[in-house]
Amino acid sequence: MKKSPLAQVKDSFGSKEKLVDALVSLPEGVLDRAEDKDAWKQQLLAAANSKLLKLHSVGSSVAKQFGSKEKLVDALLKLQSRSKDQDFRSKLVTLPVGKLYDRFVPVERAAKRAQAAKK
Repeated sequence: MKKSPLAQVKDSFGSKEKLVDALVSLPEGVLDRAEDKDAWKQQLLAAANSKLLKLHSVGSSVAKQFGSKEKLVDALLKLQSRSKDQDFRSKLVTLPVGKLYDRFVPVERAAKRAQAAKK
C-alpha cells in the first residue's frame, strides 16, 4: 500500500521544514521563485505535502539532468526539431518547470523509441 504524503515527507526528509529547505536550496534557475526568499518559504510551508514532494522530485530531476529551466526548454525544442522557433520558445519559458518536465518526458521517450526502431 502506498504511503501517505505526510509519511513520505517524514521518511525522506524528517519534517516539512526540511523539505522546504531542500526546495529553497535547489539551484537558482530551476524553480520559479519569488523575489523575497522568506515570503517564498512561507508560501511553500503553507502548500500541501504532495505538492511539495512533486515539486522536489521534478526540481531535483531538472537540476540533475539540465541544470536550469532554460536548458530544459532548449532540450525540449531540440527533441521536437523546433530549435529555431523563437515564438514557441518564448511561450515555453513562461510555463512552470513541472509542466515543462511533464512535456519533456513523453517526447524524450518517443524519440528513444523512434531511434531504437531505426536500428
